[in-house]
Amino acid sequence: MERIIEQDVEKADTSHAVNLRTLDPAIKSVWTIKSFIAAFFLGGSAIVYDLASAISGGGFLPPGVISILALLLSAGICVGIPRLRYRFWRYALRSEELFLERGIFNRVRTVVPLRRIQHLDVSQDLIEREFEVGKLIVHTAGTRSSDVTLPGLNIAEANRLRDEVKHYILEDAV
Repeated sequence: MERIIEQDVEKADTSHAVNLRTLDPAIKSVWTIKSFIAAFFLGGSAIVYDLASAISGGGFLPPGVISILALLLSAGICVGIPRLRYRFWRYALRSEELFLERGIFNRVRTVVPLRRIQHLDVSQDLIEREFEVGKLIVHTAGTRSSDVTLPGLNIAEANRLRDEVKHYILEDAV
């Protein structure tokens, strides 16, 4: 009996991998810019610490070491993490569900039944507008984890997905 269950699980896992779409490659640039903005504040804090240590003469490390470490760590994160996030984000709009797969270290697979969707938003922040990407925000029935966000879509694709899901919702209601 266990052998049959294991085979069914394997089939179910591989069925999710079929026809998954990637995000728009421009999202890597958007995520990199947002990471550099966050890193600017981290680097600024490290520089302030180094300056205060140098002025007071009391630091546990020589002046500049914390700043250099923060700079190297920030650069690695700003360049590497956006590319890894892009590599591991996939989605598919199926006949009765929206399937999302994401995660660098912790893989998350989300299935949103289309019949549970209450309303949809297409959103862009200032940086995303510059790169013509946006996110589809799906609001579902229920109180716990009722919002699902699909980032990094070309804005035309986000609008197309919204309209396609909206059409399904309206047809299902009739």
